[in-house]
Amino acid sequence: MIIQAFLRWVETAKTGDRVRAAEALGRAYVTAEMNTLDHHAAEMAMTFLLDDPSPKVRLALAEAVADCSRIPRSIILSLAEDQPEIAYAVISRSPVLNDMDLVDLAARGTPETRAVIAARQAMSRPVAAAIAEIGGEEEVLILLENQQARFSCRTLKRVSDRLGHLWSIRNCLLNRDDLPADARHTLVEKVGAALSGFGLVQAAIGERRVERITREACDRAAVGMAGAAQADQIPDLVEHLRVTGRLTPAFLLHALCSGKVDFFAAAIVNLSAVTEKRVRSILSDGRIHAIRALFEGAGLGRDVSALFAEAVLIWRKENRSGTPGVTATISAALLSKLRGRSQASDASGGLADIIEKLSIAEQRQTAREYALLAAREAA
Repeated sequence: MIIQAFLRWVETAKTGDRVRAAEALGRAYVTAEMNTLDHHAAEMAMTFLLDDPSPKVRLALAEAVADCSRIPRSIILSLAEDQPEIAYAVISRSPVLNDMDLVDLAARGTPETRAVIAARQAMSRPVAAAIAEIGGEEEVLILLENQQARFSCRTLKRVSDRLGHLWSIRNCLLNRDDLPADARHTLVEKVGAALSGFGLVQAAIGERRVERITREACDRAAVGMAGAAQADQIPDLVEHLRVTGRLTPAFLLHALCSGKVDFFAAAIVNLSAVTEKRVRSILSDGRIHAIRALFEGAGLGRDVSALFAEAVLIWRKENRSGTPGVTATISAALLSKLRGRSQASDASGGLADIIEKLSIAEQRQTAREYALLAAREAA
């Protein structure tokens, strides 16, 4: 009878009184201060309030019941479709809304609606994927900054592809430890493209030199990622580099000379279609002819395969001896052999330039480490 009296009273009460009544009704329901009969009647009363002409009344109801998991879905879904301020109160908090509800609201809603969803606590992977697929810069930034949001590798890659050209998104992604290696490389490429596109940079050092420096820097970064990537991410990184045209003989030699043997082996597996076990066996113990056959099966020319085979033998020897500075040893030994040849093909000549630059870079890094150690000892 109390609820029936309440409904009769609501029809003639002032707006301020209805606001307070809606709030009181919602709180009483949430705190279960009703018996079973009144419980059902209260649901009918709240449903009646969904049609109240004043948005203030509907907002008061929404804020009172937003955190309750026992509110009927019909009430929560109706409030979620109401005016923005009312809808946001339940969209941002209601546990009644499931993943499908949130995905649907994100697809049909405004950027502001997606931003509210992106900030929800305990964000699930399906909802995060939906925001990543259709959200703009602001919504995705909120999503990435949500400490409770869960992401799949596919979602992070999708964000990298869609919005990686935006510095705000790019920086946020690069700061994540769970960013897949291939997505990280995509972002590094976008950084390089952004830098090389600056007119001031092109005017200062020339367009061609900018392109060369950018490519070399991206290759160095990719080799670094190859060494830091987790084992389960390496095949995806290799495939990404192959598809984007980065898995060149020069890049592979750089990786091998840098000691990134796990990555190098995965690349040969990808290019040759030989099993990983067989590739690793040949690299570790195979004879020179088996090594060259493996590399030629991966698409390397005969002269290039000989150079790669020599690099593998040098790596194998130094790795087994435990000698430090394997990278510098491989680079120096290969460079010496190339210089000792009277004739070299264009391919070998180009690779010789790569090896020489790698050797110089390693020497400079060694000098920096030596200077740092000397400074520490002097202190």
